[in-house]
Amino acid sequence: MMKTIFILVISLACCFLTAQDYESFLIGDPADVSPTPTYGLCLMGGATEDDNAMTWLLSRANGGDVVVLRTSGSDGYNDYMFNQLNVSLNSVETLVINNANGATANYVKNRVSEAELIWLAGGDQWNYVDFFKDSALENILNDHINQKQAPIGGTSAGMAILSNHYFDAENGTVTSAEALNNPFNSKVSLGHDDFLDLPYMQNTITDTHHDNPDRKGRHSVFLARIAQQVGGHALGIAADEFTAICIDENGMASVYGEYPNFNDFAYFIRSNCENPSFLPEDLNAGNPLTWNRNQQAIKVYKVPGTSGGNNTFNLSDWKSGSGGSWENWWIENGNLNENSGNPINCTLSTSDHQAENINIFPNPATNVIHLQSDRPIEEIAIFDLQGKIVHQQSKVINNRLNISFLSDGMYLLQLKTDNQQKVFRLIKK
Repeated sequence: MMKTIFILVISLACCFLTAQDYESFLIGDPADVSPTPTYGLCLMGGATEDDNAMTWLLSRANGGDVVVLRTSGSDGYNDYMFNQLNVSLNSVETLVINNANGATANYVKNRVSEAELIWLAGGDQWNYVDFFKDSALENILNDHINQKQAPIGGTSAGMAILSNHYFDAENGTVTSAEALNNPFNSKVSLGHDDFLDLPYMQNTITDTHHDNPDRKGRHSVFLARIAQQVGGHALGIAADEFTAICIDENGMASVYGEYPNFNDFAYFIRSNCENPSFLPEDLNAGNPLTWNRNQQAIKVYKVPGTSGGNNTFNLSDWKSGSGGSWENWWIENGNLNENSGNPINCTLSTSDHQAENINIFPNPATNVIHLQSDRPIEEIAIFDLQGKIVHQQSKVINNRLNISFLSDGMYLLQLKTDNQQKVFRLIKK
């Protein structure tokens, strides 16, 4: 009898621990339906959701099933999405993922793969990266976007990871002052093209809460780092707290908010492609950033968000928009400056907008990593997290790179071809 009780207790404990890997909250019909969705990406600045933008996004599920992914909180989105916006849906299910095991639980994988729309809530973006990246769930999310061509969106931390480059907050958040005074501060922890693959988001990094607290300075640092380490003209998309940016399948971004009653703006930010010497003048560990370029280092199209989403910016060319105004931003000795500017007069090159296929494996690695590229790799550089080069070479034999000499830890691995650079976060163990 005691043996039976002991086995029962152990079984219940195992079930309890498994259940804590994730939690599910569902409203609507639990049975899966399979309407054809329409792709769209909706990015929200981090405060209360914009109802009109959310309606735009939910309508693209075409009456299907919505899955809300979050790593904290509860079911606050369920009733809002299912009942309050007058959009017909089959169900809304919130999955609270508590750890990496929860992200790869069979139930979670099945429900996410069946969804016609995925929403990423706010919270801590490092949890999303830590739990989802390099897992089956990452593959499911990318299939949802690129194979199923279904809509996806997020707010705050959810918006932060919805670009091909991203601020992962592994070492906590970073203020504009901290980033501007040392662009290689350990808190400026960036992921480069190794997580979610979204249309029109190549070479792009998002940021949220742009007005409160001020994030313009740190976002500019993110772009400077990407421009130097990855190559090409870095791009940024940002939103004020109550602003939403909805991007359709053709790359047209519509901005929602309550302007002119409130100052709700979106920002489309890029290094100045009119200047062939566009890289920062001083981007070094421990030094304040200088990125001046004749006071036009960064070109910004600032767009007020309206209830109808009437003001737009075209991500297919990154130069045409309506309802907004151009600004010049530049940074001198760690100080961000802003002024009115003229429309940009250049178009993205292929390398700016669509990176070629470059990859590495395995990662993490112990002694050797293998390199894959559509073009011959002409130069390799390995940086530590303070931006110091610890290894550099120009010749690769059999696409194999020996890293046995590195100490265990995280590095940035930069690979260059004749027309492209790409940076990976490399883990040596």
